[in-house]
Amino acid sequence: MNVEEEVFRIQKKLGKMTSQSDGSGQEQALDLLRELQRLNIDLDILTKTRIGMTVNELRKCSKDDEVISLAKSLIKSWKRFLAGTPPSKDGSKDSSKSSSKSSSKSSSKSSDGGSMGTGGSGGGGTAGDKANGSSGGTGGGTGGNKKDYDREKESKSKAPPSSGMSSQSSNTTDAVRLKCREMLANALRVDGEPPEGCQTPEELGEELEEAIFVEFKNTDMRYKNRVRSRVANLKDPKNPSLRANFISGAITAQRLAKMTSEEMASDEMKHLRDRFVKEAINDAQLATVQGTKTDLLKCGKCKKRNCTYNQLQTRSADEPMTTFVMCNECGHRWKFC
Repeated sequence: MNVEEEVFRIQKKLGKMTSQSDGSGQEQALDLLRELQRLNIDLDILTKTRIGMTVNELRKCSKDDEVISLAKSLIKSWKRFLAGTPPSKDGSKDSSKSSSKSSSKSSSKSSDGGSMGTGGSGGGGTAGDKANGSSGGTGGGTGGNKKDYDREKESKSKAPPSSGMSSQSSNTTDAVRLKCREMLANALRVDGEPPEGCQTPEELGEELEEAIFVEFKNTDMRYKNRVRSRVANLKDPKNPSLRANFISGAITAQRLAKMTSEEMASDEMKHLRDRFVKEAINDAQLATVQGTKTDLLKCGKCKKRNCTYNQLQTRSADEPMTTFVMCNECGHRWKFC
């Protein structure tokens, strides 16, 4: 029978013992664990048979200190295979120590049975030895658990961080700021996920919110209005250029945080505003009386001779007419009689 078949046989027996709630068969379990300790078990056998899980279940349900100590020692030595390092000499020493402790304890139990029949003092001494042995085994198991915990903690700290950015990885715990970051990130997802090589919507939303918060230093109404205006403009389906420029990096978060509504507007809206402004200017201009162009009059402001003049009777009929002059170059106006 090869090692793998032997491990399967032992696993089957240990599995039956773990299902027994009365805790019987601890001596047989101890013998089976010692057999596992003597076998040359490698990582391949551990993976196929999953004997480690069975031994761990036995450790949890067992009430015998010897079984618990030996199971811990086996699990500790097998964990070195999973970590990629061969079991060291210290591990073999620990296993041999636990084995010798368990054998000495079993012999002390037998001597305890004999001395109990002869006298009470011998029984008291044996009970003290048993207490010391059990405390020593438990201490060894606790030390092994602590080392395993430290190793697992170190491996977790070396694990690469997740790519997705969540509120746990954020540098703030303010509920208002986290909600604003979520709104900004959702506004950047209107066109789907950003192209490859660009930052994620969560990262961009965090940068933009951070830039807005740096300006106001709190989450008052001005901060909220600024965030709302950024969200509305980034979500606008008629303004894809602003969203694309921010995602690609053409517009930085610091720049977008301070842009006015006119600067964030789409090209169509900018042309519409320019047209309205020109129409308003034309409507507001006063109708001018058509005058006579001349180069005889010189503008006192721009010194050019391109003027238009009108002559109106502003005083009594026997008084000379008043001449109103406007420079066609700079718009300067003056009058004389």
